[in-house]
Amino acid sequence: MEKVVIEATRRSVTGKQVGALRRSGKLPGVMYGHNFEAVAIEMDTRSASRILHSATRSQIITIALDGKEFASLVRERQKDYIRNEFLHIDFQVVSLTEKIRTKVSIELTGVAPAVKDFNGVVVQEMNEIEVEGLPGDLPERIVVDISGMTTLSSAITVGDLNVTDKVQIHKSPEEV
Repeated sequence: MEKVVIEATRRSVTGKQVGALRRSGKLPGVMYGHNFEAVAIEMDTRSASRILHSATRSQIITIALDGKEFASLVRERQKDYIRNEFLHIDFQVVSLTEKIRTKVSIELTGVAPAVKDFNGVVVQEMNEIEVEGLPGDLPERIVVDISGMTTLSSAITVGDLNVTDKVQIHKSPEEV
């Protein structure tokens, strides 16, 4: 996993004046976390948006602020869906030596023979799953190959998910 860095500066503009900040090409945000005092920040909208559009909830993003780098996770993205623009980003600063809990998306790959041969439908009950581990060990996504589903009654359980032993899944292994 490559290091992703967003350059940021401290922000003094708050409230209704943030609209003028956005029009000038800056994206407002906030950084907070355990043993970290909350800081209002601003980033270049164009460069930050390129990174944030493809970032997952468990991907570590480094925020360069005041000559220091802080490892963080994206916790909330406020977005204008009509213009496809970010309005505000919340970053949670994390310690790389303490375990954290977060949700990781589940991505299905392959073609199930039951779908192809018997006109079945794949029903995905979980789109994401809660995991715990060190921030550097968290997967960006869990990829599940459904090509082994040969009958209409086939199912993939949480116990079948392929994750490293450094990550603990917080669901029953029997859940579909």
